[in-house]
Amino acid sequence: MSDRTVAAGKRRGQAIAGGVAGALVVAVLAIVFFVVRSGGDDKQPSVATAAAPATAAADATTAAPQPAPSGAAGSLSPELSKEPEVKPGTGGPLRKLVITPLVRGTGPVVKVGQTVTFNYKLIPYAGGAVVDSSWSRHEPFTSVVGAGQLIKGWDQGIPGQRVGSRIQLDVPAALAYQKQDLRFVVDILDAR
Repeated sequence: MSDRTVAAGKRRGQAIAGGVAGALVVAVLAIVFFVVRSGGDDKQPSVATAAAPATAAADATTAAPQPAPSGAAGSLSPELSKEPEVKPGTGGPLRKLVITPLVRGTGPVVKVGQTVTFNYKLIPYAGGAVVDSSWSRHEPFTSVVGAGQLIKGWDQGIPGQRVGSRIQLDVPAALAYQKQDLRFVVDILDAR
């Protein structure tokens, strides 16, 4: 076999591998799109019924600042109008839910059963691309807390926090909807 034939075969193999990888990416994005749009009918809570993965291809750097919902209790910190940067955790695997205050809110304390409005950003705890973000959709997320509509990590970590807070939730896989540890940065914009 000549060097030219070997090189052509190598290029053909690389082209096929690239095409297969591209097709897999498109298939995964299509599946994620349909799961998010269907509202997660698989009876598994998600943050968009609790941060269901949206396309990671969304460019979070173009997200516009989002105002507080009308009727938000008290005035919110200007920091909550800026999209947070989420850095990966260290160590692991996580054994328990860890809540880290990033901005201390001054509004009312969130109670189980309230309808709460959030902005959030999600990455795998160990690092990687943004998995989901209300910032990329330019729309806060609203759900009832503590009623099983959210992942267990949110149902356990949000009650007791104050409106106007930005918190980091490090959620172990056992309290998440994926089979991995997750890191959320959550802004609590309103609770009713």
